[in-house]
Amino acid sequence: MRYIADLHIHSRHAGGCSDKLTIKNISEAAEKKGIGIISTGDFTHPLWLNEIKSSLHEAESGLFTLNKDSSVRFMLGTEVSTVFNEKGGENRGMFSADKSVRKVHTCILAPGIEVIDQINADLGKYGNLSLDGRPMLNMSTPELIECLHSIDPRIFAFPAHIWTPWFGVLGSMSGFDSIKEAYQDQAMHIHAVETGLSSDPAMNWRISGLDDYAIISTSDAHSLPKLAREAITLDIDEKGVSYEAIIKRIKSKRLERTIEFYPEEGKYHYDGHRKCNISLSPEEAKKFNGICPVCRKKLTIGVMHRIGELADREPGFRPEDAVPFIHAIPLQEVIAYVTGKGVSTKTVQEAYTSLLSVFGTELNVLIDADIEAIESIDKNLANAIKNIRSEKVSITPGYDGIFGVIDILGRARSDRKQQAQKSMHDY
Repeated sequence: MRYIADLHIHSRHAGGCSDKLTIKNISEAAEKKGIGIISTGDFTHPLWLNEIKSSLHEAESGLFTLNKDSSVRFMLGTEVSTVFNEKGGENRGMFSADKSVRKVHTCILAPGIEVIDQINADLGKYGNLSLDGRPMLNMSTPELIECLHSIDPRIFAFPAHIWTPWFGVLGSMSGFDSIKEAYQDQAMHIHAVETGLSSDPAMNWRISGLDDYAIISTSDAHSLPKLAREAITLDIDEKGVSYEAIIKRIKSKRLERTIEFYPEEGKYHYDGHRKCNISLSPEEAKKFNGICPVCRKKLTIGVMHRIGELADREPGFRPEDAVPFIHAIPLQEVIAYVTGKGVSTKTVQEAYTSLLSVFGTELNVLIDADIEAIESIDKNLANAIKNIRSEKVSITPGYDGIFGVIDILGRARSDRKQQAQKSMHDY
């Protein structure tokens, strides 16, 4: 049976997240999306942990459900931020800053309630877990993994959005050039890395140092509509589905495929400086020596640039054991584009509900549903989904915290953005 899994999300207790992120709402939204397995997110937060304990019941080993009628299974998960000093930290890359302070985000999955109680008891010694759903911990990445592994070797940890400039383990501001360098003697317990929104597997395949890790994708959702904007799919016998079975498949790279954001749409794909509306390709940024041509401050060096710094393979390289992937755009955003209406408008929400009544789930509409069947409902929508599936979209890349702009049907809707982003040729 195919399971779509989204193993990194957040709750309403994490900074910048929707207050609609309750266990009940997540379960219902996941069912509409077509998600079979979803992380609880934020189990380190005491208020959210209380909601997890009071709302969920164990259905299969390590998997939990809201009620017996729900097809959605929750896996206990969270994300933490380790912040620590490292003496003798070197500057990495052409435009990097001082790297004596390291900040790395790591995702954690756990097999049971008793285990997360112990995790929280131990991690609470390194930071106040009640301040945010993604707590800041005064400990190094190796210390984190050693602590988790000593609690229970079944705990599965993986570095989150590995290329994000400030908090990705390989980001331009991280101070690390490899997973082994970051996790040191505990790297043996790292078996997967998360691509993040601004990269896709093909970009990561250029780094031979990542060959030993499963390349996985998750939504890192901060609101219900963003669930499964990235995800993995697994083929597991329904009678054999469990926490252990899912982790085993990830470790052995036995994924059916991953569902990816178009990386250009990610908000750190290009280099840039949003205060000055400056967006630059890696080649353009190098011509400016990593300095904003308007204010003369340092640019934020994006994912595409950073991968190019570490790549030891040419674009287009594909490992023999590579897991297939597809790109997708959340359905409500596609409908909003086609109709020219806002995502939250009645027009878009009614069209979304109508499509789900016909095709069952959002991901079925986006990925598997027959185009002719969609066309019988809305030709423009069918053409948009056809273009997305065949990668025939135009994208103005995101940069320095600003999402990219996608033109699905060649309407040049990115003109306004392109006018705001000054080109290097203007200076």
